[in-house]
Amino acid sequence: MKKLCFLALFLFAHFLWAQNSFEKLVQAEKRSFRSSSGLETCAASTNYDVKYYCCYWDLDPAATGILGNVAMHFKALSVMDSLQMDVSIALVVDSVYYHGSKINYQQENGDVLGIKFPGSITTNTIDSVKVYYHGFPQSSGMGSFIQSTHGNNVPIVWTLSEPYGAKDWWPCKQTLDDKADSMDIFITVPPGNKAASNGLLKQVIPQGTNSIYHWKHKYPIVAYLVCAAVSNYIQYTDTLNLLAGPLPMENYTFPEDSAASRTTQADLFTVMKYYDSLFVPYPFMNEKYGQAQFGWGGGMEHQTMTFIVGYGIDLLSHELSHHWFGDHVTCGSWTDIWLNEGFATYCTGISLGRLYGPSTFRTWQEQIIGQVTGLPDGSVFVDDTTNVGRIFSGRLSYSKGAYLLHMLRCKLGDNAFFSAIRNYQNDPTLSYAFARTNLLQQHLETTSGKNLTNFFTQWFYGQGYPSYFLIWNQDAGNQLKVTINQTTSHNSVPFYEMPVPVRLKGQGHDTTLVFDNTTNGQTFYANLNFKVDSILFDPSLCILSAQNKIMQEYEYLRSQLHLVIYPNPASTQLNIEVNDLSNYPTKVEMFDVLGQKVLAADLHGNKFSLDLIGFAQGTYFLKVISGNKATSYKVMVGKN
Repeated sequence: MKKLCFLALFLFAHFLWAQNSFEKLVQAEKRSFRSSSGLETCAASTNYDVKYYCCYWDLDPAATGILGNVAMHFKALSVMDSLQMDVSIALVVDSVYYHGSKINYQQENGDVLGIKFPGSITTNTIDSVKVYYHGFPQSSGMGSFIQSTHGNNVPIVWTLSEPYGAKDWWPCKQTLDDKADSMDIFITVPPGNKAASNGLLKQVIPQGTNSIYHWKHKYPIVAYLVCAAVSNYIQYTDTLNLLAGPLPMENYTFPEDSAASRTTQADLFTVMKYYDSLFVPYPFMNEKYGQAQFGWGGGMEHQTMTFIVGYGIDLLSHELSHHWFGDHVTCGSWTDIWLNEGFATYCTGISLGRLYGPSTFRTWQEQIIGQVTGLPDGSVFVDDTTNVGRIFSGRLSYSKGAYLLHMLRCKLGDNAFFSAIRNYQNDPTLSYAFARTNLLQQHLETTSGKNLTNFFTQWFYGQGYPSYFLIWNQDAGNQLKVTINQTTSHNSVPFYEMPVPVRLKGQGHDTTLVFDNTTNGQTFYANLNFKVDSILFDPSLCILSAQNKIMQEYEYLRSQLHLVIYPNPASTQLNIEVNDLSNYPTKVEMFDVLGQKVLAADLHGNKFSLDLIGFAQGTYFLKVISGNKATSYKVMVGKN
């Protein structure tokens, strides 16, 4: 018993810590992404397709500057005599080379590098340019390029580019419509340091007292997921056997945290295997999954090398899941960031449930619902991509996006839902590419056979949430009647169509019925073989809702009649007053405990009295009738 109590307290404390950590994670992410013009593509990005980057960077963790060059190979999508790249005006472009010769360029307003070719490049030609540059990248104190310290004042330099920060520290094509097919990254570091980055570490090349870390990445990658971090890391590799074979799991930890990094490894392995079986196999099997510590209060899902502040399993499971949702399939617009963050937040919830059981998942559900319904407005759809705080809204992009997925899972069922997600990830037009919400919707509809237009109109584009009011009754033949009413917190959605689960208990029975609620005030009937004594709305929390109420019909009618019955107990006379003259009763009947009718009277007006002289002492039931509706009251009769 003592062990069970300790375990319960441990899990509760762990989850409170995890939820608090998640909230801090979201808030830190919002703070770290600096304000931007919201430009998602550079001015002339559509005339070429990036094929490959080769990057050379000199990074000293004790310095705030960068020196390097980037060769970009591209395919001309039309006849072109120039192209543009994204690069911050704060960086100094030293030269641009084309076919081994310097060519003209101009750093234009709006962080655009304009490059002019000596002649025209024909359509479908593969060509390249190389940009040499240096400077001191801008930062907000959290990203995009930060020099800081850890431990006993040990220097570290790290990057974080989402959403608009890649151009702050390297020339690139910063868009959500083009991924480079592959990359080579060469990072020169001072003695005593290691460099963590994307892909596989091919070699460490001595260069005097310095070292050059050569990382090679052969999967398509968007610019904001390219990363570099340099410090005095302790490096170790574990191997995890997944469905497709063994996968190296590389860790770059601070020396002071190397022991702590092992504490959640077993849980992380469990989560990795869970995702690997639940979704498609880990998308970067030919390379690795890596984690590197950095100096920030959260995590960032850099492709194959997640950057993390610490080793809480909620953070690790969130960032790991991004390799399926965000890295493998990337949102095609920041309006659809929930395709990254909503999925990752939901994966955090289901992984905590996998590790610690259903009660932990339910606690996660309750806290997410509480957070989302704390305000009456807000859509999952991002209506202002110039506002980075809005893009990374913890309440909307993360939590409401996550619960949208849970409602879809409840609506479609586990088999259809997860099959659709796998089909979405396996879609050759989306795999290692970009997706929009309508494409996810198409896969969900194709797999399930259900039309989800209203669902996405209401829950993705619409704001707010519903509140339900259920009125129920059961007749002598055990037929159940349930009327479902709904109000909404925001006028953008007049009514939410949802399957409404209702749990019924009584006489040793316990069953759940699901009513397909498509209109307000809709009434449903069900024939049961037991007498219901309690009803619970949405027992598994399948609906994002709040302030819900349930009433038995007689209680509801009583509340609508606004009756005052006095005195009770009564002796010689029972008085009835009706406060709502528009709905006053027309007839009253009284029954004893044996069900025998002992009194019946027609009523007129809003005040009347019943003569009780001659009635035996005891309990009676007063039935008040208004039109075709009736409700009952218990009345006590004393000595006459």
